[in-house]
Amino acid sequence: MATSKQSKGFIELEWICPNCNSRNRGPDKTCVNCGAAQPEKVQFYAPAEAKLIQDENAKKLANVGPDIHCGFCGTRNPGNATACSQCGGDLKEGRARQTGKEMQREAPVAQVKCTNCGTDNPSTRTMCVQCGAPLPRAGQAQVAQAKPGTAAPGAGSAKKRAVPWLAIGGVVACLVIICIAAIALLAPSKSVSATVDSVYWQTSVPVQEVQAVRYNDEAGSPPSDAYDVSCQTDTRQVCVDKTIDRGNGYAEVVTECHDETQESCSYTVDEWTTIETYTLDGSDLSPIYAEPSITVDQRIGNQTVTFTVYFFGDGETYEYHPEDLFEFQQFSIGSSWTLRLNALGVVVSVE
Repeated sequence: MATSKQSKGFIELEWICPNCNSRNRGPDKTCVNCGAAQPEKVQFYAPAEAKLIQDENAKKLANVGPDIHCGFCGTRNPGNATACSQCGGDLKEGRARQTGKEMQREAPVAQVKCTNCGTDNPSTRTMCVQCGAPLPRAGQAQVAQAKPGTAAPGAGSAKKRAVPWLAIGGVVACLVIICIAAIALLAPSKSVSATVDSVYWQTSVPVQEVQAVRYNDEAGSPPSDAYDVSCQTDTRQVCVDKTIDRGNGYAEVVTECHDETQESCSYTVDEWTTIETYTLDGSDLSPIYAEPSITVDQRIGNQTVTFTVYFFGDGETYEYHPEDLFEFQQFSIGSSWTLRLNALGVVVSVE
């Protein structure tokens, strides 16, 4: 399966300072808030709001290979550097960052709550508009909000994943509604004394014969007994955008396309087909089935029957459908029964 790739451009990633929890641009070597150096094993994130870079200089930086951490002092250097900018060490002894990993864009979030003062901020901001404290990244699970006036979490802060109460609450609410609806439909809510006013049954007897049935453009291979077969292979191109880590604070957005093929066939098969259905009905407790005459190349299909009992009680008529003949024949005309009704007034059970 041939695959083609086409670059759409680059986006800027983010990293979180482990010292003060501030959000930083991927290319930044030091934290904009506290000045701490970007750690060697820093984890980059792909913000949901990241746009394709338009600046030509930034594009050139993004297109350079993965950053190299100096083997002597650990300083981060561009991928095309040969000597460390900090200590002058030979970067042949350095360690290149991992590159080529597919990254997942964070889910879009309109606002981010400040963990210091509780103020809602646009997700594009890195510092709170109210108190200036570092904001957590939009996709980061937040710990329970700190009280106003407390310090922003630092390097020693315990990082806990907040429980997504809103999502859990929504799921629970849906389940509760479904359960309530099921209870309302299935569980009896009141009882009514009623007598059998009338009964009704209807039987169906299908007559079948083998006929040629044509199927068109069916996916997959045709049945072994098919004839007049014609197949074709359809090809369609499937494309998906992937965000690939460049290992230097940037990611490349690449469109990958591949061809998917699917075989479809048109064919004819001989199948037993219902050509006519004979029905009988009656208002007694002894249903009968039609007995149609059939030829040697015909057969009787699956016979079916439906039962209906009509009750009258409290000035209302109620309908009930027994499951089988044995139950149906219990409902003699004029007999008294207790009906269990659900919230919609439908008969759930009878006694």
